[in-house]
Amino acid sequence: MPTDLLGREYETFDAPQTLSQHGPARVIAMCNQKGGVGKTTSSINIGGALSTYGRRVLIVDFDPQGAATVGLGINANNVESTIYTAMFNPDMDVHEVVMHTRFDDLDVIPANIDLSAAEVQLVTEVGREQVLASTLKPLMNEYDLIIVDCQPSLGLLTVNALAAADGVIIPVAAEFFALRGVALLMQSIEKVRTRINPDLQVYGVLVTMYTRTLHSDEVLQRIYEAFQEKVFHSVITRSIKLPDATVSGAPITKYAPQHKTAKEYREVARELIARGIVA
Repeated sequence: MPTDLLGREYETFDAPQTLSQHGPARVIAMCNQKGGVGKTTSSINIGGALSTYGRRVLIVDFDPQGAATVGLGINANNVESTIYTAMFNPDMDVHEVVMHTRFDDLDVIPANIDLSAAEVQLVTEVGREQVLASTLKPLMNEYDLIIVDCQPSLGLLTVNALAAADGVIIPVAAEFFALRGVALLMQSIEKVRTRINPDLQVYGVLVTMYTRTLHSDEVLQRIYEAFQEKVFHSVITRSIKLPDATVSGAPITKYAPQHKTAKEYREVARELIARGIVA
């Protein structure tokens, strides 16, 4: 049997069957406190890939930079109601904040710079770690997957995402410095599991920005040694098509569906379904 980049027997997961009904949703936090490792890109493209398989996906932009919002073709600065509004306005119905993208089965709750104030406001909130979970609760039966695209930090916003999540996907760039902070992130995940969310799991480590160099191969091997079966079989290669897709406001699975990177993200989506993480 052919092997993948890590020498494992390569698995190609079957295209999934369509669903007769939707929900309840699994919640995945896309999390790594290091920036520039592909969190937003992976949130958009895993969501886009799953939507092509008929899964209803909601992406929650939980980063004040609003990159996931922009990456789905929405001007974050022109949005009046965001995830920040929904979290701190008890009279607001969260459905009012959900925005439909131009792609079937792919919605987003936007964010912009207003969310930067949330970290301070959460300090004085009752049940401050559970605010996001409470906000998302009315939406759970309407989607198959909710992806929370976290900001690159381990502050209260990220803790809220981990408290709301069933599991975590950790994107790790195939670069040496990207490895250094993962141990700290794992400690934070364990603290949340112990104190707040005992059912929280690490669904997997997704290697991104891979290039065919000795350095990337060495980092890839170290990631595999550290996380073993937690490493997704599909490795995401670095590609100019990804920023091109972002500029066009579309997942690469929609922008260039036959491109190698689109196929890699579809493989991740199929693995999530095959492993029972997503229905």
